[in-house]
Amino acid sequence: MSLTYVIPDLHGRSDLLLDGLALIAAHARGGYGSLIALGDYVNKGPDSKAVVGLLRAGPLPGWPFIPLKGNHDAMMVEALRDAAKMKGWLDRGGDTTLASYGGDRSLVPSGDIEWLDCLARIHVDRHRIYVHAGLDPDHPLDRQGEKTLLTKRYVEGDALGFDGRHVVHGHDSQADGPGLYEGRTNLDTRAWRTGRLVIAVFDDDIPGGPIDLITVQGRPG
Repeated sequence: MSLTYVIPDLHGRSDLLLDGLALIAAHARGGYGSLIALGDYVNKGPDSKAVVGLLRAGPLPGWPFIPLKGNHDAMMVEALRDAAKMKGWLDRGGDTTLASYGGDRSLVPSGDIEWLDCLARIHVDRHRIYVHAGLDPDHPLDRQGEKTLLTKRYVEGDALGFDGRHVVHGHDSQADGPGLYEGRTNLDTRAWRTGRLVIAVFDDDIPGGPIDLITVQGRPG
């Protein structure tokens, strides 16, 4: 059985990431799977620097790892490259990110900025599409706009997938989530504040939603 594990929005919660990686390894029982992260690694929570460092290093040795870009990751890159956007970033959680790097923009390594900037916005496998926020059903997959991919919010109860594939996303936080629908899975449980991170497990040979959920319960933010 080939499995894919999907980690949603971390927002600076390196503690939840570390605990989640340990639980993923235990779930795999010494085997290997694929690991996907849905973006929003930075802002709001206390240790964005550590989250980025862990992900850049390759979170599970020997595992294929696909990190996707979230809107907060894009926001950080834009602010650090354009001073005019700095205040907007700081007001939306960037203050905690900057503090984790020592409190000064000059202390953010250029390698971290480049890594965040170059992240893919979408990943597709045989049965599923992985994206930070969502997809526009009126456009083909190769014509999706960046704003849609990074910021879309689905209408409540929207159960549709996309072109026969199940959509796996985060971004639209539901503290009592995840949201499990016929055609899509929303994994964002506002982990940075609730302290509850839910990691989805998908069987690569079976279409549809997750076959298992791994819950990491930490302290509330």
